[in-house]
Amino acid sequence: MITSPAWKDKKYAVLGLARSGRATAEALLAAGADVLVWDDRAEARAAFAGRCAVADPLEADLAGYAGMVVSPGVPLNTHPIKPHADSSGVPVIGDIELFAQARAALPRHKVVGITGTNGKSTTTALVHHMLKEAGVPATMGGNIGLPILEQEPLPEGGVYVLELSSYQIDLTYSLACDVAVLLNITPDHLDRYDGDFAKYAASKSRLLAMQTRGQNAIARFTDARVLGQFAEGSIASILEDVLQNRGIAPGEQAEWPSLQGPHNRENAAAAIEACDILGIPTAQIRAALKSYPGLPHRMERVAEISGVAYVNDSKGTNTAASAPALAAFENIHWIVGGLGKEPGLGECEAELGRVKAAYTIGRAGPDFAALLEGRVPVEQCETLDRAVASAAAKAAAGDTVLLSPACASFDQYADFEKRGDHFRALVEGLA
Repeated sequence: MITSPAWKDKKYAVLGLARSGRATAEALLAAGADVLVWDDRAEARAAFAGRCAVADPLEADLAGYAGMVVSPGVPLNTHPIKPHADSSGVPVIGDIELFAQARAALPRHKVVGITGTNGKSTTTALVHHMLKEAGVPATMGGNIGLPILEQEPLPEGGVYVLELSSYQIDLTYSLACDVAVLLNITPDHLDRYDGDFAKYAASKSRLLAMQTRGQNAIARFTDARVLGQFAEGSIASILEDVLQNRGIAPGEQAEWPSLQGPHNRENAAAAIEACDILGIPTAQIRAALKSYPGLPHRMERVAEISGVAYVNDSKGTNTAASAPALAAFENIHWIVGGLGKEPGLGECEAELGRVKAAYTIGRAGPDFAALLEGRVPVEQCETLDRAVASAAAKAAAGDTVLLSPACASFDQYADFEKRGDHFRALVEGLA
């Protein structure tokens, strides 16, 4: 695991013992810190009984603590832990901030930090793939893969590739990324920012503001509000210029099977620029684009049955995330609905010409049906199994059955992964 001698004999509290919280507590204990842990689940607390203090930090005197470490899932704008820690002058931090503190004791390395409302998982995995294919020691963490503190330190010359949500950035104060990538900012998770889009945008932009002179930042020029966040002396790249500047022709995207659609062109541009900055030759980057396998639930091609493609884009949990999937295909049988995050069709509106028919599911199903009625054929299916069966019956060779719900999954599934797994199982049943 990754630890730091700077934590030795200091006091830390850890609230939440799911994957990242458990890894954080273990790393702090291994470093010789004095740790207090808590989780509402008794089974999570049991693993630390007799090894450190186990008590609710809301009921503890935090004076003298070096940090109050919370899970990114804890809403800082409403949870009482923030004012409680503030009253004792204790910083509320996350595991990414501890990683930033540990960097000084690690072998010489670089960090790529990637954020954005949509596309960050694909871009993170793609950068990691490019580095590994080029023979560079690399690992990915943060909002993807194993918790970063649970991983083994990389050898000299390694690159840590971190996917960072706004929640993780909110808990980070000293992560100066060698390359920071801000893909896009569209409304999402606004409940955590009191409904204020400007606060959400400012949170994302802090990834750039934490950089120091000479480090590299990559962003879209269309997000003009973030340009002022580029750290003084950092080297700014604009995504729209990348492919042309790197000699990669637009037609080459047809050779990247897991990176179709305009949004993946932008994700690829960010990864290409990041790896170019890190010194990866263009020939190796080009080969990695062709061999990248993609991620589950993100425009994942599940099967082709009787000439009909079945695509799992369960990660499309808002309209801005689903619109790029719609833009990547023609003759779409669109399965849409779930727990809605916003009213209307949003960016999906512009792609309706590609939709041959729609099949609505979940709590937001009737709302989507009303929005689509008269524009495309609509069937209110309520459940995913009915939607897949109906779409399969109506699709013809050359069509695409696309699960890209534009909604969260929590009305019917534990998470978007479970929803995507169910879709995959249903399609396999058709085969």
